[in-house]
Amino acid sequence: MSDEELDQTADAEAAETEVTGTDAADAAETPEVAETEAGEAAPEESTEDEAAPEESTEDEAVAEESAEDEAVVEEVEIEVPAGETVEVEVTAAEDAEVEIEVTEAGEPTGEPTSGKSDLPPGADLEPISVEPEAELSTEQRARLEAEEEERAEREAADSEDVDEETPVAPRAPAKIAKDSRFIATGKRKRSVARVIVLAGDGKITINDREIDEYFPRPQHRTVVNSPLVATGYESNVDLRVRVHGGGISGQAGAVRHGIARALTEVDPELRSELKRRGFLTRDARVKERRKAGLKKARKRPQFSKR
Repeated sequence: MSDEELDQTADAEAAETEVTGTDAADAAETPEVAETEAGEAAPEESTEDEAAPEESTEDEAVAEESAEDEAVVEEVEIEVPAGETVEVEVTAAEDAEVEIEVTEAGEPTGEPTSGKSDLPPGADLEPISVEPEAELSTEQRARLEAEEEERAEREAADSEDVDEETPVAPRAPAKIAKDSRFIATGKRKRSVARVIVLAGDGKITINDREIDEYFPRPQHRTVVNSPLVATGYESNVDLRVRVHGGGISGQAGAVRHGIARALTEVDPELRSELKRRGFLTRDARVKERRKAGLKKARKRPQFSKR
C-alpha cells in the first residue's frame, strides 16, 4: 500500500471513532431529557384536573341563572281600605311572570300581567267609575225647592227699589179754597216754568194747550205728573203752566220742579217727602259752552304734525 492510501485509511478510522463517541454522549443525555419531558407533562395533567372543578362551578352558576329566569309566580295579597289606592312595584326578569292580587274588602282587583306587552301605557287601567246621584226623597226635594224660593225672594227684595212709585203714607189732601192761588217757579237746564195751582179736578194746561198735546211722549208726561202722584193731589187741583226756553226734556223737568215747589206752598208737610224723592232739587247740569279754538266744549281739531 502506498503512503496516500495509508493516510486515507487512518483518516477514516479517526472519523469513525469520533462518530462513535458522539453517539455515546447522546445516549447518556437521553435519560435526562426524558426525565425533563416527564416532569413538564405532569404539571399539564394537574392543570387539566384543576380546570375540571372550575367548569363544574360555571355549570352550576348557569343552572342557577336559568332557574331564576324560569317563570316564577308570586302571589301577593294586600288588604286595601275602601277608597284608597296602592302602588306595587315588582322587579323581575323580562321573561318572568308576576301575578299580583290586590284585595279590597275581599274582592280581587288586580290582574296577572306579563313582563312584555304590546298595549300602550295605561291601557290596562280600569276606568274611573262615577257613582250615580242618589235619588232625593219627596221631603228633601220639597225642602230644596222651598230654600230656592226663599233665596229668590230675598234677592228680589234686595234689588227692588223701595222708593220707586211708593205712595206717601195715607193722608187726606188739604182742602183748597176756590179763590186761592199758589204760584211757584221751576227751572231745568235753560228752561223756566211758572206754575199756578188752583182748586179743581186734575186738569193741566201748558202754554194754553193740553198736556197730551204739549208733551206727546208718555215719558215726559210721567215726569210732569210724578209730584202729584207721589202726594195724592193728581185729581184735586188744576194746573196752569207757562214755560219757555230749552228743549222738550228740559221744559218737562222745569214743570216738575215748579209743581213740587207749589205743592209745598199748599201743604208744608209735603216738603220732606218731595225732598226725599229729589223733586225739590234744582238740577244744575247744563250743556257746557263751546270754547274758542275748539269744535265743541272739549273736542279739539285733529293734530297735524306738518
